[in-house]
Amino acid sequence: MTHYSKVKRDKSSGAICGCLLSMILMLLLSGCGGGGNDQTYTVSGRITSAGSALAGVTVILAGDTSRVVTTDANGNYTFNGVPGGTFTVTPSLAGSSFRPLFRNVWLEGLDGIGFDFVVHGLGRLAAATHTIYVKDDGTVLAWGNNSNGQLGDGSTTSKNTPAQVVSGLSGMTAVAAGSGHTIALKNDGTVWAWGNNGSGQLGDGSTTSKNTPVQVSGLSRMTAVAAGSSHTAALKNDGTVWAWGNNSNGQLGDGSTTSKNTPVQVSGLSGTTAVAAGSGHTVALKNDGTVWAWGNNSNGQLGDGSTTSSNIPVQVRGLGGISSGNVIALAVGYDHTVVLKNDGTAWAWGNNSTGQLGNGNITPSKIPVQVSGLSGVTAVAAGYSHSVALKSDGTVQTWGSNTKGQLGNGLTNGTTIDSAIPVVVSGLAGVTDIAGGYEGSVALKSALNGDGTIWTWGSNSNGQLGNGLVVDSAIPVQATMP
Repeated sequence: MTHYSKVKRDKSSGAICGCLLSMILMLLLSGCGGGGNDQTYTVSGRITSAGSALAGVTVILAGDTSRVVTTDANGNYTFNGVPGGTFTVTPSLAGSSFRPLFRNVWLEGLDGIGFDFVVHGLGRLAAATHTIYVKDDGTVLAWGNNSNGQLGDGSTTSKNTPAQVVSGLSGMTAVAAGSGHTIALKNDGTVWAWGNNGSGQLGDGSTTSKNTPVQVSGLSRMTAVAAGSSHTAALKNDGTVWAWGNNSNGQLGDGSTTSKNTPVQVSGLSGTTAVAAGSGHTVALKNDGTVWAWGNNSNGQLGDGSTTSSNIPVQVRGLGGISSGNVIALAVGYDHTVVLKNDGTAWAWGNNSTGQLGNGNITPSKIPVQVSGLSGVTAVAAGYSHSVALKSDGTVQTWGSNTKGQLGNGLTNGTTIDSAIPVVVSGLAGVTDIAGGYEGSVALKSALNGDGTIWTWGSNSNGQLGNGLVVDSAIPVQATMP
């Protein structure tokens, strides 16, 4: 029996609303009875945020027996005397999103089984040549390139400090940034969009660009959004994926290469828990731990071992499902993909011309390869040709192109080469969320373990660093909040 649990996303509650949480859950399945039908089990675990214990998190055990507990002062929780059977363990915290959303547990005489889980803050950051941030109150700030109205402030004037998206936009829980458009998810399950619409990527039934938000047609009960260069995808609470915009490479996954200005359902895909979009391809994670991709495959970015593009989903090779190490998060660059496994390792495939796969060379790969020397990862992000990882201790590492200082290690291509292995971002700690932009990166510090500030680095040609300047920075600089 499988239970799907949707996490409540309430942006208005709690001092730690929206923070990135790292949860390490060990399921200790130890017999307490005399065997047979009398055997019971203990299910326990611990929840932390950037290495610190997190108290008061609700944990739900649901199945033939349903129970609810909260974590103690040390971040621990325990369910005692659980009978054999099939259950789901679902953590829940207002303002936070969990990856995966739940964990199926089979209590059938097995001992010592351990699983790692990641709890992640809502997708409150997004970047391209512009940067988007969802505030705790559900309003949205934007800065950087605005040539297509992608800042949503009613103008096409670029901004080098954050400005509020107009038209009374509120109740937002997640954002995504394309090359020239922006997508936002509202807490009522609707999706809103603004900016470039030349390929119908705003999904409002037209191809007319908008500098204020418009509602995407026909979508409800959506739980996640993703933006590619000129196409958009969204995940529904029934596990289906919907897409719209440019479809020249089959990136909408509907079996055609015809662009659409309203959402269409991706063919044959169900049980989806996460979605990400690149320049011409789209990637989805299913609740069985498998990863599927569709669209352009010229650099092997579909991960199926070929360079043949596909207008329907194909399974990524070499990742398997739950039994072989569950994938729990996705990130997509221009033509490469990065995923996070529940063991804290990162894997990547596709174009590798600047080392964006992080495996120590610059050879493209048509199947996943492990990012070198990286462990304890809780989130991944991808820019045009670089990648970003957040570790459980709140530090950030990057790899790939460094032409504009997007690796944040104090160096650029003017003084050193790109890095094909992860490097540490200079002077950055207490981070809870990350995003990769076109030639830059963004990080949000924890309001619990840090100060709730936003830090950016890399290209600043359009003011996308948000510090009031238009000068690139190879180290993190603080964005100036209004």
